[in-house]
Amino acid sequence: MTDMLVEDLVVLYEDNHVIVVLKPQNVPCCEDESKDKDLLTIVKEHIKIKENKPGNVYAGLVHRLDRVTGGVMVYAKSSKAASRLSEQMREGDFEKKYMTVLASVPQEDRATLKHYVKKNVVNNMVYVCPQTVEGAKFCQLEYTVLQKAKGLALTKVVLHTGRTHQIRVQMAAIGSPVFGDMRYGGEKAHKGYLALWATSLAFTHPVSKERLVFKIEPPTDRLPWNLFNVSGEIENF
Repeated sequence: MTDMLVEDLVVLYEDNHVIVVLKPQNVPCCEDESKDKDLLTIVKEHIKIKENKPGNVYAGLVHRLDRVTGGVMVYAKSSKAASRLSEQMREGDFEKKYMTVLASVPQEDRATLKHYVKKNVVNNMVYVCPQTVEGAKFCQLEYTVLQKAKGLALTKVVLHTGRTHQIRVQMAAIGSPVFGDMRYGGEKAHKGYLALWATSLAFTHPVSKERLVFKIEPPTDRLPWNLFNVSGEIENF
């Protein structure tokens, strides 16, 4: 993979306190074991250049997206903003909504999923487990099937918790894995492009207190997104 450059950064919104950007798929949101160029580093480079700042600049990681997931992300430009946004996350005022294509249509068009999960740090996979397992963490999401085509389901997902690989694990657990997610869905998921996208992000500005909402479409020219009228659903996010 070619390293992302600062010139490639797509900025959706920026002021003195926050910066909202498009995270491309397969770019880490922060430094990981791969040591590949990560988005947090690129955001810092952008701020340094734009504001002509000497030395190190501050950019705070407020939330995460899996490396393979693309979509909208916000970084804090001050420690005060980072603290206030983190508090919003704890209080449930930080809203993340995803669009995904499921490799098979779920039995129910709409449902709330509740599981307990545990991460295996050796293989970096997350497994559904009983609540009684030591270290098990509760996770919850809501999904709504928006459209169906060729045995696939364009689906809206609203997270209530933010566990590692949560959407991928929970949807696979009910037999409808994310399209392209052979890691959790096996052959049933279909080989190809992982169809999971952070479509909408809403939070209260840490200083002005204005409610901000950002929406961005997945790459609608690519399979399997191009099987659906994705643009027609964005207003529902």
